[in-house]
Amino acid sequence: MRRLLPLLLLGAWAIPGATGDRISLSAAAPQLDDEEKYSAHMPTHLRCDACRAVAYQMREHLAKAEAKLQPRDSLGQRELSESEYTDVLDRSCSQDWQDYGVQEVNHVKRLTGPGLSEGPNLHIQVMIRGGPWPTRLSTTCLHYLGEFGEESIYEAYLQGQGALEELLCGGPRGACLEEAPVRRGEL
Repeated sequence: MRRLLPLLLLGAWAIPGATGDRISLSAAAPQLDDEEKYSAHMPTHLRCDACRAVAYQMREHLAKAEAKLQPRDSLGQRELSESEYTDVLDRSCSQDWQDYGVQEVNHVKRLTGPGLSEGPNLHIQVMIRGGPWPTRLSTTCLHYLGEFGEESIYEAYLQGQGALEELLCGGPRGACLEEAPVRRGEL
């Protein structure tokens, strides 16, 4: 591992083969178009990933808040009060979102960060973090709070793993209904 660290820092990764052959891999930052760079809104082709990231963060924040509660009934159920889940959901939207960014793999741009699939591990990935992505994710999160309401979101969370993501991202108008990644043409 010590030998790989300098190679990773230089942007290449050597994989020793059985006969001593080495394969070099390299990566470049995603090339963002004007919408991806300058728009105040989440680009259409990244909305499904953004929705899934928001659902993941809401689930994580609600689960942490519930874990701090004492059981309220004989069955050991832990449920947040309306004021508690409203506050938790507001905090989930106002976090800094700095762990999220965009990457391009095989000419397809995707959001990446906690709760989103990382893709194959056999190649180097370069991710652009910061910039407009944290603000766009926070805006997306606040949009879902306004559209669905805290009560509906918390009820979906209580139904289990996929229900919250289905509420926010599925349905006839959901961000993940027609997920079709945008491919950049070869230059």
